[in-house]
Amino acid sequence: MIDLTGKVAIVTGGNGGIGLGMGRGLAAAGARVVVAARNQAKSRAAVAELDAHGPGGALAIAADVTDAVAVEALVRETLARCGRLDILVNNAGIAIRKPPHEISIDEWRWVMDASLTSTYLCSHAAYPALKAGGAGKIINIGSMMSIFGAAFAPAYAAAKGGVVQFTKVCATAWARDNIQVNAILPGFIDTELTVAARAQVEGLNERVLARTPAARWGRPEDFAGIAAFLASAASDFITGTAIPVDGGYSVQA
Repeated sequence: MIDLTGKVAIVTGGNGGIGLGMGRGLAAAGARVVVAARNQAKSRAAVAELDAHGPGGALAIAADVTDAVAVEALVRETLARCGRLDILVNNAGIAIRKPPHEISIDEWRWVMDASLTSTYLCSHAAYPALKAGGAGKIINIGSMMSIFGAAFAPAYAAAKGGVVQFTKVCATAWARDNIQVNAILPGFIDTELTVAARAQVEGLNERVLARTPAARWGRPEDFAGIAAFLASAASDFITGTAIPVDGGYSVQA
């Protein structure tokens, strides 16, 4: 049932980290992956890797997913070059690690635009194509910060909490169009972005290892399977969920 042969997927921020990990899973299941990101050199390298994992034909489209015009162009170019759109993965996002009394309004807006507004813009732009195709899958990337509070992540936590609620809204609004919308909540994952977190937040690494039953940080490849599952017919009766991928971190007291 997890067969994506002939399907086309846009993955925002798909040129590294969790986004690339999910892209690998989609490609391995047979999908043609469109990497939507701003760093074109990094995206070209990601496309080469995805072609090695799947049927080939992955492509990169440069896009600023905080800009409505750019997002509309992303969808139009995907349709022009691939002929269809079946799957959208809203993975792009950023974090600024400051307590709420230190974060500036410009920093707040930057995080909100990159992590929450981008999810709205891409979903809004992709919806007509998904509806026209008779079915669709949207996978939004939330965070453990959607569940927990952290003094160092006010804007990021608020944005990711918003992503989960937006997921539920879209799931109910678009169920009649046979579009399933779900969220993934990554735990503490070893990526380029979290290297800085371990440096900036004293004791973070030790606390994560102590609380996680799997006794390790997650890796981008841990998201390949959940991405393929939520993008496939195997999840056709699953919508509006927020699924932790955290090695058991969230179930520990």
